[in-house]
Amino acid sequence: MMDTLTQTDRELDTASFLGGELGPGPEWLQALRQEARTQSVEIGFPSKEHEEWRFTNVAPLRQWPLHAAQPPAHRIVRADIEPFLLARDGYCLVFVDGTFRPELSALPGNNAPLQVGSLRAQWEGDGRELEQYLAREAHCDTNFFAALNTACFQDGAYVSVPANAVVEQPVQLLYLAASERPGAAIHARNLIVAHHGSSVKIIETYASLTEVPHLTNAVTELALGPEARVEHCRLQNENERAFHIATVQAAQSRNSHWLSHSIVTGARLARNQIQTLFTGEGGEAILSGLYLARGEQLIDHHTVVDHAKPHCESHEFYYGILAGRAHGVFNGKIFVRQDAQKTNAKQTNRNLVLSEHALINTKPQLEIFADDVKCTHGATVGQLNEEALFYLQSRGIGVDLARRMLVRAFANDAVERITLAPVREHLEKLLTERFEGLDTSLSSHGQ
Repeated sequence: MMDTLTQTDRELDTASFLGGELGPGPEWLQALRQEARTQSVEIGFPSKEHEEWRFTNVAPLRQWPLHAAQPPAHRIVRADIEPFLLARDGYCLVFVDGTFRPELSALPGNNAPLQVGSLRAQWEGDGRELEQYLAREAHCDTNFFAALNTACFQDGAYVSVPANAVVEQPVQLLYLAASERPGAAIHARNLIVAHHGSSVKIIETYASLTEVPHLTNAVTELALGPEARVEHCRLQNENERAFHIATVQAAQSRNSHWLSHSIVTGARLARNQIQTLFTGEGGEAILSGLYLARGEQLIDHHTVVDHAKPHCESHEFYYGILAGRAHGVFNGKIFVRQDAQKTNAKQTNRNLVLSEHALINTKPQLEIFADDVKCTHGATVGQLNEEALFYLQSRGIGVDLARRMLVRAFANDAVERITLAPVREHLEKLLTERFEGLDTSLSSHGQ
């Protein structure tokens, strides 16, 4: 069933989000912004009548008095961001309410094997590479929030790795929401370009410094050249009154390797659309995710792996842990195009439900138009294993600790795929804190 809003309704909806003005930038970027604005009106605000949004209701955003984030009342200093710094031996770009803060960031020197900085600084300088890659992968013609971001973003992160460069230090992109006025709209934008034979590890982090409700609308584009290797770890732990809408789009050239992690514990509603397109043969994508939801949280992952070329592999592993009245959504699509012979694609979604009131909607999908392929998908929903719980108790372990141990073991399947030690350590601490609060919910009949 299609959206029943009239064209005028769509224009009003879009205008309320755009705030009347396009973001800054040179002429080529303004042309992209204007096109994105037009596309956002044509698409219309997503509703539950759209199949892609059937289980994720973003209608409350229409009722918010959204506004551009204002500078926080108090000055953000280094001590405020310390708890969120994960790449202490690497590089870090810090954004507060979408504004780049160079005094809080750790930028590479002139001799560094990569270029890291803000998008605004790039388009105000030599913006040739930016013009080549920015807004070329995120699909503004079908994604309302990606179009909205392209029209509105003020700044963002830019990472470019030259051919054959191997960057040992991780690069962290840290976005902090600090507005004290409810309804701030933050449009975060990231562009990561890994040229031929290069290698880099990116940590993309979102957190809140207040408990004020806000909207984060983030778009990350990744362009992987031939034989490039990128590990991209995305952690979202914003306050549980926030809305977080994310689009991650990768384009993978010949023999490239993309390792993606999506770790979601925060926000009242979090929607993550993660997509990759194989544009050359021999590529590999490993998409891994872990989402922990409690209370009234809703966490949604939509993935699309588009096998447009032959001899490519994709493996997806998404794990959900749901407590209280939380709601999880997973929709994974694998497309195998007609010429994409010798494709190997696997998709797994596992969910652990800790309360009779928690809900998961999972829908793995395969659309295969080639005949010489190996493709599998599967989804499971279950509760804690009573036999394993009994075994641990028979060894003298208390019931609450035994339950936490089983939940942690379930989560570790996703955590162990992350190669970045600082991120794993951060997650260990985060998981401990989260599970300490689930003591009364960790039974198969808990509330």
